[in-house]
Amino acid sequence: MRFAALGLAALTLASCATAQKLDAAGDVHALLISIRDDDQAAFDAHVDRQALKREIQARLVAEGRKDPRLSGVAAILAPGLAELAGETLVQPQVFRLVAERYGYTPQTKIPNPVVISQALKPLPDGRVCATRTKGGPCLLTFSKIEGTWKLTGFEGGLSELRI
Repeated sequence: MRFAALGLAALTLASCATAQKLDAAGDVHALLISIRDDDQAAFDAHVDRQALKREIQARLVAEGRKDPRLSGVAAILAPGLAELAGETLVQPQVFRLVAERYGYTPQTKIPNPVVISQALKPLPDGRVCATRTKGGPCLLTFSKIEGTWKLTGFEGGLSELRI
């Protein structure tokens, strides 16, 4: 009986994670379509630009701290650079170039949400992340904000974001 209860609990948790991934996959699919089609309005609806700016700023400061000569300058310049990066780099055409580096061209068929859900990994804090391979490291992180899953983190190298 104890094993049956444990099995039922595990099945319930697994189905919750699957439901979460399927829910997120619909918005991830919409983001991918907006990137492919260069649809700025749809892209903006699925991106938390402020979260991405904060992440870029933190990463710039962290990079600057690696060199003691640059740490003070990095702390001063990072907010302005993050603001500029948020406006210029967080655009559909920039993410299309990133996607192309991973083999997704404008001619590539965008997978449906069920397929996309298989590439999503639930995180302990309620977010999900997209991985390049099953079980691989997170590349893109999504958070549910006001009912929509939005891109809130980019774990790839900042050098991948090019105009």
